[in-house]
Amino acid sequence: MPRYHRLGKMPEKKHVQFRKPDGSLYAEELFSTHGFSDMMSTMYHINLPTEVAGWEDKGSVAPKYLKDEPLRHRHLKTARMKPCGDAVTGRIALMGNNDVIWHQVLVAEQMTDFFKNAQADEILFVHDGSGVLHSMYGDVPFKPGAYLVIPRGTIWRIEFDTLPVRMLTIESYGPVTVPKNYRNQYGQLLEEAPYSERDIHPPTELKTFDEDGDFYVVVQARGRHTRYHYKFHPFDVVGWDGFVYPWMFNINDFQPIVGKLHLPPPIHQTFTGWNFVVCSFCPRMLDFDPNAIPIPYNHSNVDSDEILYYCNDKFGSRKGIEEGSITVHPLGIPHGPQPGAVEKSLGHTKTEELAVMLDTFHPLWLTEGAVAIEDPDYWKSWQTR
Repeated sequence: MPRYHRLGKMPEKKHVQFRKPDGSLYAEELFSTHGFSDMMSTMYHINLPTEVAGWEDKGSVAPKYLKDEPLRHRHLKTARMKPCGDAVTGRIALMGNNDVIWHQVLVAEQMTDFFKNAQADEILFVHDGSGVLHSMYGDVPFKPGAYLVIPRGTIWRIEFDTLPVRMLTIESYGPVTVPKNYRNQYGQLLEEAPYSERDIHPPTELKTFDEDGDFYVVVQARGRHTRYHYKFHPFDVVGWDGFVYPWMFNINDFQPIVGKLHLPPPIHQTFTGWNFVVCSFCPRMLDFDPNAIPIPYNHSNVDSDEILYYCNDKFGSRKGIEEGSITVHPLGIPHGPQPGAVEKSLGHTKTEELAVMLDTFHPLWLTEGAVAIEDPDYWKSWQTR
């Protein structure tokens, strides 16, 4: 959530002398977005952020998409995946386009290197783990259900309390922000928004490391990883302020909007990116008109791909779904409740469903990793004859 925040110590004005106890100058760094025209933060380093001891090319990490796949609804079963790697090296790209990439992660190891994504903002959704996101801006503690929003260019390392951890990473080539319809002209969240500023958690503590040694930051840019070697700890910031920093919002703090009759998915919207939105489907009371049908109606996907990640198996409109399932309903063909689901839903007053949805306005391409965990018969689940 873009709002002013500050941690640590800094001078009263920008771009003035700010000296260390030994009399030498701290190194000021402006961290700006969209040139100098959008949100930015200013930080003060013990060391020169430009100084590196070396670098090593680690090769391409660009997803390889299957662009000749036929059009059909799909069901991916992430329970078939095996734990591997850490929160970065364990990422398995399942789908993406020029705006956004969806990675599934079953984290097996703690991170040893630091990481910086220089080409995309990231949303990390932590399904069932707790821990701390450490960054150059400070620490962000989190519990299961956390969305961790990390602006591009942030150096970070995540530490989990226990492993393995189920997680997904959404890479956004544009900024990730709060929907405009939730905000007033000053950027403050409106009373009718499904969450408030109290639910947005920026870094709580700035830990400054004045350490020499060998430290490595993997930088992702131009579709590849480059491993940078530093002779000082990358979290050497003594103070910072501004509007750019990582933050946490927990899906369990989402306040669902309900109505007399069924309301469309935009009421569940949580984040906005370039040509996509992220929504949270949470436990809530269902539609209260006595004649209401309390599950979604049939919907023609004319211009959006719809991706749903199920945090539990309690979706009333969908059968055969398990915890960790992903459904892919591409643009061009309608989807909706499976046979018998409407009648079965009548009279229900509450749902316990919990899911994360990605809606894109340009088609998503799948990868071999997605096809490897697909239920090939999912498209048949609407058949009645």
